[in-house]
Amino acid sequence: MLLIFAVIWLAIHIGISGTPLRDRLKAALGEKVFLAVYSVLSIGAIAALVSAYNKASPTPLWFAPDWLRWGLVLVMLPAFILLVASVASPNPTAVGADLRPAGAGDDPVRGIFRLTRHPMMCAFSIWAVVHIVANGTDTALIFFGTFAITALAGMPSIDAKLARRDPARWAPIAAHTSIIPGAAILAGRNRLDLREIGWLVPLLGLVIWALILGAHPHVFGVPALPS
Repeated sequence: MLLIFAVIWLAIHIGISGTPLRDRLKAALGEKVFLAVYSVLSIGAIAALVSAYNKASPTPLWFAPDWLRWGLVLVMLPAFILLVASVASPNPTAVGADLRPAGAGDDPVRGIFRLTRHPMMCAFSIWAVVHIVANGTDTALIFFGTFAITALAGMPSIDAKLARRDPARWAPIAAHTSIIPGAAILAGRNRLDLREIGWLVPLLGLVIWALILGAHPHVFGVPALPS
């Protein structure tokens, strides 16, 4: 059942979202009806997926040593910072986003979006891969792998949707940003300005990271920190 619901989830999010099929369904149903149906399907799929994961009997595939588990815990910190930063700044790929905020000059993006144009998806990708490696079971591979595929496939899907919807606005974003964190900066197409990110975003990311570490055994039943 876990595998079945994983396939259903992927079919909804990769087979529909960001594809021409989404545009055809929106045209046929109307945007509001489509979004309502899509939301209900998504909520039902994730609820079924979580339930199936909790009920499944895992089979160990590997065992992560403590030194690796400590490394995975540390890797989650930048993931939380990326996540907080993604909601703290206007997303340049969102509908109606202003590409040139006051003081931005010719830069089409600012803040964390200089590092990657999909900080939230990158955060979810890190989260999923970290949990696959840390758990080392077949059920974790299916469950978290489903979200890893969704996030990784979602980034080019979002790009393709924006390119179709507004190619004039997409062109400067594509030219100045990258999916892979830091790739556009290393290529000289952008620069990292830590002042634009500020100190509050990293601080909030650090606080949430610490809170999740402390709450993990109580909320999820599994300690995040090696014993």
